[in-house]
Amino acid sequence: MIEKIRTWVTTGTDAIAGAMLAAMFATFLLQIGSRYSPQIIASLGWAETVPWLGTIAPLGWTLELCLILWIWIVFFGCAFCVRDKDHVTFDILYLAAPRGPRRVMALVGAAAIVGGMVWSFLPMWDYVDFMRIRRTSSVENPFTGDKIRLKWIFIIYMVFMAALIARYAWRFVDVIRNGPPDSAHAPVAVSPKDDA
Repeated sequence: MIEKIRTWVTTGTDAIAGAMLAAMFATFLLQIGSRYSPQIIASLGWAETVPWLGTIAPLGWTLELCLILWIWIVFFGCAFCVRDKDHVTFDILYLAAPRGPRRVMALVGAAAIVGGMVWSFLPMWDYVDFMRIRRTSSVENPFTGDKIRLKWIFIIYMVFMAALIARYAWRFVDVIRNGPPDSAHAPVAVSPKDDA
């Protein structure tokens, strides 16, 4: 049952991240189209045929929306989608060490991440909360028409920090119970073509 819930959560978070990527890509295409379509229409000589295409003005809000989506994609993805084995690691010394020192390294690494995130959590919250007084330049809430408070854009970093604290606190407990992981990465199979 827990595995089924984990699968649903993983699928859901991947779908949310994918939807944000698709929205960012569509916004980017809209930005390019609105900026360059008048020049393309004029250069093709279609200005008289489709005059409304020549009057399209660049959309300023698209750049800001792309930046907002990028912030959310990065921190949401790192909080919920990216696994430990997906990260780039420099683990040559870790893998070369015997089990005892590996355990110490894993505990120190997990404790350092948890400690750093806990130590900076309240100052970051103060900053994010302070951003409630500032609003976006051009992106508006589609329901109210108001500019969006920057607090709601940067709140995803707080979610990221909480997820990292929980993940590495669990890793710390797991290392105490089960010992250090051999590696966060799966072994790479070498095909006969790679040897040649």
